[in-house]
Amino acid sequence: MRTLIAIPVYNEQKYVRRVLDRVLRHAENVLVVDDGSTDETPRLLSEFPIDQIRHRGNRGYGRSLVDAFRWSIVEGYDWLITMDCDEQHEPAAIPGFIDAAAADDCDIISGSRYFSENVEASSAPGDRRKINQTITAELNCRLSSAIGCTLTDAFCGFKAYRVQSLREMALTETGYAFPMQFWVQAAAARMRVKELPVKLIYNDPNRSFGGNLDNPDTRLNHYREVLHSEILRQRERLPVEAMIGLDDAPMCACGVPARAGEASRAAGSGRYSSR
Repeated sequence: MRTLIAIPVYNEQKYVRRVLDRVLRHAENVLVVDDGSTDETPRLLSEFPIDQIRHRGNRGYGRSLVDAFRWSIVEGYDWLITMDCDEQHEPAAIPGFIDAAAADDCDIISGSRYFSENVEASSAPGDRRKINQTITAELNCRLSSAIGCTLTDAFCGFKAYRVQSLREMALTETGYAFPMQFWVQAAAARMRVKELPVKLIYNDPNRSFGGNLDNPDTRLNHYREVLHSEILRQRERLPVEAMIGLDDAPMCACGVPARAGEASRAAGSGRYSSR
């Protein structure tokens, strides 16, 4: 089973050495997608035996993931594992994802920081935890029957993907709303999903999403706008409950507002953060 570890980075000179040192203990094949870093990150990356994609300018978190997906497909990998470079995802968890992939019973293994009810969530910034809970509840309401899983963490970037399944996706969202489009397309393709517990770590609760998305209400509306737009595009391939509230009904079955209002399309092209 050929597995690639892909790490999107943007101005991570503080962490990149420590993270790559630890990742390379668990994986031979590593790809770093540098999203136009302007600090010492590019120079530091040259010290390691890794593959690299470098964006000339900052194109966004979602675009970096799409590039990693394409690389894994072209290079013929069986599984792709994505993780962040800010020490909020522990490289020591990589073998757990590989073992879960080897079980060969799903297409997406999604890390969850909230898998256990006993998780102490107080270290998570309040607005991020609330938005995660709200979006996760709506995704479950609309899509859980299609993916065969009730999610507990819609935004964790620590994931493993069966590369063959990525060929079915046409992902265009470049910013932090990328998971909204991803989950809808995964449901439309009836991909099998399971969650894997990972540690909840927030080293810098004040990191920015960039522009208007630093406002929690704007960010939530933006996520919903992308989610609802993708559901409407994929409507013929989704279960009927996915559409509740998006046509005539005032709200979806789980009680969240229906169509999101217009929100900023500044899709988080600034610093990377755990959503």
